[in-house]
Amino acid sequence: MNFAYYPGCSARGSSKDYEMSTQAVCKALDMNLVDIPDWNCCGSTPAHAVDTELSAALCVRNLDIAAQQQAELLLTPCPSCLSNLKLAAKRMEDPTFRERVDELLDGPSARAFPPVTSVMQGIAEAYDMETIAARVRKSLKGLRLAAYYGCLMSRPAEIMNFGDPENPTLMESMLAACGAEMVDFPLKTACCGASFGIPERVMTARNSGRILDLATQLDVDAVIVACPLCQMNLDLRQEQASKEMGTTFRLPVLYFTQMMGIAFGLDHKELGLNKLRVSPDGLIRKLDELRRNSAAADKAAEGGRS
Repeated sequence: MNFAYYPGCSARGSSKDYEMSTQAVCKALDMNLVDIPDWNCCGSTPAHAVDTELSAALCVRNLDIAAQQQAELLLTPCPSCLSNLKLAAKRMEDPTFRERVDELLDGPSARAFPPVTSVMQGIAEAYDMETIAARVRKSLKGLRLAAYYGCLMSRPAEIMNFGDPENPTLMESMLAACGAEMVDFPLKTACCGASFGIPERVMTARNSGRILDLATQLDVDAVIVACPLCQMNLDLRQEQASKEMGTTFRLPVLYFTQMMGIAFGLDHKELGLNKLRVSPDGLIRKLDELRRNSAAADKAAEGGRS
């Protein structure tokens, strides 16, 4: 199955591991992600903070390309890209706004754009949880994981269409299908500090520290994310969060696609696990030990029956 794909800028730079694992997992599920040609940056946070119409024009150009390609659906892995693309499409319903954006683009855009959704939702719409479970080669059974969505994936609810904006559960369902125990994580949609990691490092460190502290108290093996910026704040800036919280965090923070890829038995380099700041090696060793113990128990049970 071919899917039109908008990778976004971070996929080819700061979140290359997310892109690698997304491509690997989708390939394992026979989902072929095809980049829309000549795509451009969606503007991220800075653009719409400066000029709503210019920001929308950046997104509309991408949506227009997808429409010209006759895409039925456009997938993107990044919540910020997803939010910007969806909001731009919504704003273009206003004829006056559309006229101004089209003027910026030097011509009329498509009258209708293909719907945009996250890669996570795209996988779930293509395959039910039983099909995902059937693809598992190395069960995550025995791991305790916390799903962290961040503040953008499910808000605003009427635009993002991602279930309960305060309590989304899709990531839990997908990783539970891979065998993991998903803990109830009350801060799953709390803000990590987002792009304030540069101008307001202390605030971001405190926000991220709060999330990491709760995850530590819940004794999870890893925090699982779906946002490049959340991953950066919780993983790369973990030392800053530790300093603000007066403790030392050493908690792996993986993308949901990396965790699914591990369950699918995919090569760890292909998943970009070596690019994580906090090494997931301890988690991998625990998982291998759990599998060995399970295999030994099964063998002993077989011997007892014979």
